[in-house]
Amino acid sequence: MKSFAQTLRMMGLSKQLVETNDFATKRDAYYQSKNWDEARFDEQTESDAVMDDIEAMCSVRGVSREQLRFIPDEHGGAVAGKLIVLDPDRETGVVERIDCTRFGSGAYSIPSTVEHLSFETDAKFVLAIETGGIFQRLQSHKFWQTSNCILVSMAGVPTRSTRRFIRKLSDECKIPVYAFVDCDPYGISNIYRTLKVGSGNAAHLSQFFCVPQARFLGVTPADIREYRLPTHPLLDVDIKRARDALKNDPFFKSHKPWQKAMAELLEMGVRAEQQALAKWGLNYVIEEYLPRKLANPAQFLP
Repeated sequence: MKSFAQTLRMMGLSKQLVETNDFATKRDAYYQSKNWDEARFDEQTESDAVMDDIEAMCSVRGVSREQLRFIPDEHGGAVAGKLIVLDPDRETGVVERIDCTRFGSGAYSIPSTVEHLSFETDAKFVLAIETGGIFQRLQSHKFWQTSNCILVSMAGVPTRSTRRFIRKLSDECKIPVYAFVDCDPYGISNIYRTLKVGSGNAAHLSQFFCVPQARFLGVTPADIREYRLPTHPLLDVDIKRARDALKNDPFFKSHKPWQKAMAELLEMGVRAEQQALAKWGLNYVIEEYLPRKLANPAQFLP
């Protein structure tokens, strides 16, 4: 009975937030419950679980947690390049035109909720990048200008808002998405897989938070050999993650090119980082690697 009352109070809070055009983080919602008498939550894990249940129920009708006005505490990624973000003011409705080419050495930060955003761009593709170091190098040397693209820093496993931003941008502007991450089981089976098909713990939300049109540019096991990259031995946790992916993950089981790539990585027994390309020069990634890869996107992994 208590959990039912807590669910009703949480849904009531959502209704209030929508009506007042406001928002609450998970932590905010937990502390709000302290005024709910017997329906209050003792721990945030309890309020998080109720919020997740409400989201699962509403997702059937195409409504995400962010549209219920509950936003994550985590921030989104960073964006630079040939993109104008149209962001209406929450109070006045006046649309702010945010030019992502005009942040100097910085970048546009993806907000926690992106449903209200729209875009203008003539970019040819979106490049989703795992590491901040590579993103900063491409941004500071204006790779987005020479390649007519949009750069997005995922900063590791992409957050919900980062994935939603990329999905919305790609869908509305009809442009492809290419992923550029480390060549290791974590980069492939956690970071890229989460971008491509969503979180395994929230499959019911994949319609919002995955980018099925994404393709894997690199770094691939074949790149390690072709570019003679410096490597590190696979750790036991890497080997276990790769074997688990091949044996149990539907994504890898349904894509033979990925089965071959993962098997090759296990056979080599090594992993390589994006920054390993600096062996050939700090800007080799800009001047040689990416232009060569982008010349033949048909060969990217699915």
